[in-house]
Amino acid sequence: MKRFLALFVAVSVMLVVGIAFAGTAKDNTGCGLGTMLWKESSSADGSTVSQSLQATTNGTFGNQTFGITSGTSDCKQPAKFVENKKLQEFVSSNLDTIAKEIAIGRGETLDAMAELMEISAPQRADFYAKLQTGFDKIFTSEKVEYAAVVDSIAAAYSQI
Repeated sequence: MKRFLALFVAVSVMLVVGIAFAGTAKDNTGCGLGTMLWKESSSADGSTVSQSLQATTNGTFGNQTFGITSGTSDCKQPAKFVENKKLQEFVSSNLDTIAKEIAIGRGETLDAMAELMEISAPQRADFYAKLQTGFDKIFTSEKVEYAAVVDSIAAAYSQI
């Protein structure tokens, strides 16, 4: 009888805590297939078990990235996504020229890239100087991928 009472109290506490934190599950696990699948499966949406199932499913299927980029799976596409896509296409198409212009610290292609990144004219000199001094970190090898270059350029911009 004591075991039954202890089990009853433990389950009751878990349900009360789960209900008290209902609605925080998405804050913890984010959007994605797992969040959508498991949020309705239990009355205790905020329970550790439910959130673990959500996170595990999201991580196993890797669908949060797809959801974020496509705006599906209860995710919202970032407002800057279109601009990022344009920037990636631009860098991909002009990678060699960008490398040359970063090395010398100026150029029309860099100006166009700064325009795509919405960097104001007064900030561009600092931005170009940051890129020039960080050239080795941006172009880590001859076979560097453009996506890595974009990430490094964005990181350099965040430091000015």
